[in-house]
Amino acid sequence: MRTVMERLRDGLAGFPASERRVAQRILADYPVAGLQSASDLAREVGVSAPSVLRMVARMGFASYPDFQRVMREELTAQLSSPLSKSPTTARRSGGAAAPRLQKFATVLEGNLHETFSHLPATEFDQVVRLLADRRNRLHLIGGRFTDALARYLSVQLRILRPGINHLEDQEDNWYDQVLDMGKRDVLLVFDIRRYQPSLLRLAQAASKRQAKVVLVTDQWLSPISRLATHVLPARVAVPSVWDSSVALMAIAEALLTETTEQEWEYGQKRMRELESVRGTASGFPGALPAAEELPKKAARARKS
Repeated sequence: MRTVMERLRDGLAGFPASERRVAQRILADYPVAGLQSASDLAREVGVSAPSVLRMVARMGFASYPDFQRVMREELTAQLSSPLSKSPTTARRSGGAAAPRLQKFATVLEGNLHETFSHLPATEFDQVVRLLADRRNRLHLIGGRFTDALARYLSVQLRILRPGINHLEDQEDNWYDQVLDMGKRDVLLVFDIRRYQPSLLRLAQAASKRQAKVVLVTDQWLSPISRLATHVLPARVAVPSVWDSSVALMAIAEALLTETTEQEWEYGQKRMRELESVRGTASGFPGALPAAEELPKKAARARKS
């Protein structure tokens, strides 16, 4: 099921003007704006209370209180920690693992399906264009658990094109790199619940220097979404105290695949040059031998 934030973002372009203003206000100050009364929200935006109610109905909610109830439930989910997601009594009591593993696999499959079913195609294509444009410098970073994904994607992209930077070390060491950011810089951030304040501060600093911020996040959307140029949400909830990174990794690999397609003419030349450099460093003059030549070379070596 799509979250309130996703429904607002997805429906924004199709809302009438007055309802679009309400949606934009909620997105700009989420969740506070949506938790006030419909009349107060309407007054703040400068529209009628019926406009607020029509927008909520257009999103599929039975009433404004129903809309707010779902928002509160999602806020609770956003803030949940591993301690609040303790294993079920059945799991603690033991028993066969096979049914639980099958259930876990089924949920993972569902997460992947839901992620790609609701992934905004236009947003995805625009992110790929940013990654494939060699005039842009790309900076990647993630949170405590998701920085491994940022590192993985940066290492792959570095093979394909220049200008790739994985932000590392302590927060204070990020800002000398932010100092050099501008319109031709892209900051790609992985951030899932419980959202990391340091990443929000970094995104704010980069945005102030006119860098484009791309966010890969969960279905509840990191606070960074309020200032991100593009947002790619993934499903992360599984029957575990931990969230899953499977769908996040799938988005990273989909971005890599599409970027490679767009950059293939340049990328393959770069890859050949890289193989040549690796061959020289390994003691082979020139490029490493092609895979089909290796058995022949091994046979000649045995005969000698």
